[in-house]
Amino acid sequence: MTNHESNVVGPDVMLIALAASIPNAAVLGGFLKGFNDTSKLNNLIDSMRASSPTRTRSSSSSSLANNNNNASDNQDNINSWMVYHPSALNMFDQIVYNMKGKKIVTFLDYDGTLSPIVADPDKAFMTKKMRATLKDIARHFPTAIVTGRCRDKVYSFVKLAELYYAGSHGMDIKGPTKSRNPNKGNDKAVLCQPASKFLPMIEEVYKILLEKTKSVPGAKVENNKFCLSVHFRCVDEKCWAALAEQVRLVLNEYPKLKLTQGRKVLEIRPTIKWDKGKALEFLLESLGYENSNDVFPIYIGDDRTDEDAFKVLRNRGQGIGILVSRVPKDTEASYTLKDPVEVEQFLRRLVEWKRSSNQ
Repeated sequence: MTNHESNVVGPDVMLIALAASIPNAAVLGGFLKGFNDTSKLNNLIDSMRASSPTRTRSSSSSSLANNNNNASDNQDNINSWMVYHPSALNMFDQIVYNMKGKKIVTFLDYDGTLSPIVADPDKAFMTKKMRATLKDIARHFPTAIVTGRCRDKVYSFVKLAELYYAGSHGMDIKGPTKSRNPNKGNDKAVLCQPASKFLPMIEEVYKILLEKTKSVPGAKVENNKFCLSVHFRCVDEKCWAALAEQVRLVLNEYPKLKLTQGRKVLEIRPTIKWDKGKALEFLLESLGYENSNDVFPIYIGDDRTDEDAFKVLRNRGQGIGILVSRVPKDTEASYTLKDPVEVEQFLRRLVEWKRSSNQ
């Protein structure tokens, strides 16, 4: 399955990304000198290309023929992948059968899951329909949003006080003051910030990157409090090299920070053993379900950072992970949904099932 360690991108990988955007074979060879693991190298380059902007296709007859063949091959790959990662909507009856009599907890990524991926991250708004469904879900089940975004930022998008919010990839967690579990018998707000000591460093690097990336049109640096996001969705492919070099040079001076890659974004995080999987475990413990055999967590996400949570669920042998994706990907998730529209449909069916079952 997914090799999570390979998602961590160090300075050498930035050179690979830089080289990948340079077509000259001789130059590429110079950048790649010293790398012996060809398979690992190819995976890294493919990963960078996979998150790149869509390329313009040629309209020549030979290109059209190739595109038709590729489309057929791609559909075969999708069909094969779907055998092992079926649609959560198509398998809904089986899913609810498996969770009957169990306490359901829902965990949701934000961008690409509750809201569509957009060019401007400040405009990643949910639909009114999604917000209404999310509010209904939270009425029936403890619900958390686990995101790479700043917790305050995602709260400004969602505006539902009854949810748990885990921002900065789970490094900034806060929940409702009133306990959802009557057995805990307290009204203290859930709060977890394991990377607090890194705040001054994160702020310092943020200011540096803002200045350094000014020369790269379309680049956007987002301060998520306990981590930083360098968005290259709107960066011309010809400028990737310049952006990669700027980020690499800055991070060379900060060995306590690491770089991971998401969907058309480079994520800068503290080098602590904390991720979305750890956040999921912390929230389950906070709800009183740490050692429970009758809890059924559902985690829905679209990014490779969500794989840590999918893996936790698979290792626990409890609940399900649902990957939001239209294309085959290596994943620890058991099921798939294509986009936020299907996510809303799945959550709505979950609400309707809960109401009709009177559990």
